[in-house]
Amino acid sequence: EHCSIVSTYRDMARLSNQPLRVGQRMAARVEYHGGHYHGWQAQPHLAVPTVQEALEEALEKIAGVPLRTVCAGRTDTGVHAFSQVIHFDDPVGRSPKAWVMGTNRHLPADIRIHWAVPVGSDFHARFSATARRYRYIICNADQRPALLDGLVAWERRSLDVAAMNEAAQCLLGEQDFSAFRAAHCQASTPMRCISACSVEARQQRIVIDVTANAFLYHMVRNIAGSLIAVGIGSQSVDDFRAVLMGRDRGAAGDTAPAEGLYLVQVLYADTFALPSTPEGPTLLEGYL
Repeated sequence: EHCSIVSTYRDMARLSNQPLRVGQRMAARVEYHGGHYHGWQAQPHLAVPTVQEALEEALEKIAGVPLRTVCAGRTDTGVHAFSQVIHFDDPVGRSPKAWVMGTNRHLPADIRIHWAVPVGSDFHARFSATARRYRYIICNADQRPALLDGLVAWERRSLDVAAMNEAAQCLLGEQDFSAFRAAHCQASTPMRCISACSVEARQQRIVIDVTANAFLYHMVRNIAGSLIAVGIGSQSVDDFRAVLMGRDRGAAGDTAPAEGLYLVQVLYADTFALPSTPEGPTLLEGYL
């Protein structure tokens, strides 16, 4: 974990201890273990833990008053984030260092803020984002890995990574992704633009890496399920392409488990001058 720790300390060194004006908009990078939460979004009508509620409770202890956060993308139950980006408006004028160090002191161990920086009022964690990047991690081994339980998906059957990567290239560009859209998706259009997609083997880890302007509900997990079908040989690359073009969710593969999915990067215009995001998640560092 050395590289991530060094990167975090460098970010911390840039944190100002000077108070800011009341009402200053702050952006922050948040990391969390999604397996312990019922998704990102607060659900006060249900007695279930969510990342947003835990984070806002900790922020309130620093602010002394309730505040609301806005995130770049609402992750589902069990999905992890290496680099979720949020914004909130500072109601009391705390320093960036106070927001990071103080909030982390009140957070559970499976949620952490890595940096917080002042931004202009035109910054919006969701609407200012130009792209999101996810990684889906599969442990391809005979036995389920005990020490990675809840952190990776597991597939005991040997996967043809070259075929999976070839199929993944069909996804590039702006297309109708109805075939990989969950039934309960509320997006107004199935059109999305994937700018990068690859499948790589890193020893026993298979990493599906996909970047798009936005994603449909369960889109990455549905893509992963269909790529796994290609990897085990139950579908060909041509079958995968036909599923995409057919726009029929029923013809696609099963939805892959949430535990393998990570939001690893949110991209913004350079003019916002946000700190850079290291490669992640941390459990891949020995394999990069």
